[in-house]
Amino acid sequence: MKLFEITTEDISVDEVVARLANPAIGAVITFVGVVRGNSEGREVRYLEYEAYPEMAEETLRQIGDEVRTRWKTIREVAIVHRVGRLEVGEISVVIALSAAHRPQVFDAARYAIDRLKEIVPIWKKEVWKGGEEWKSER
Repeated sequence: MKLFEITTEDISVDEVVARLANPAIGAVITFVGVVRGNSEGREVRYLEYEAYPEMAEETLRQIGDEVRTRWKTIREVAIVHRVGRLEVGEISVVIALSAAHRPQVFDAARYAIDRLKEIVPIWKKEVWKGGEEWKSER
């Protein structure tokens, strides 16, 4: 199973968590990003995400490596980001981390989503009533 993936399909949180299955883990944390219906005071109708999948997946893998280097207790990391048209309320990204115990997994998850927004080549177009705008995830 791929731990780092760009997909056009709906994302299942349970399926991403299942990618981390290992009898040595005692903690799994997830971050689930969803399309919100309001941005900068505008009513968002939908988002369109675009990425160069091979480059984005390699960068997601880099984030996983950074997390495991920085937090030695983290066993595995899985990051799945959806591209294409996403409606309000749909899942855009799932980050899952596993460890033997729970200390530090929350900090590691926050680091992973912040790094994703900083360095992964993913762009989104916000479409709202009366306009639209392309934005970097960065």
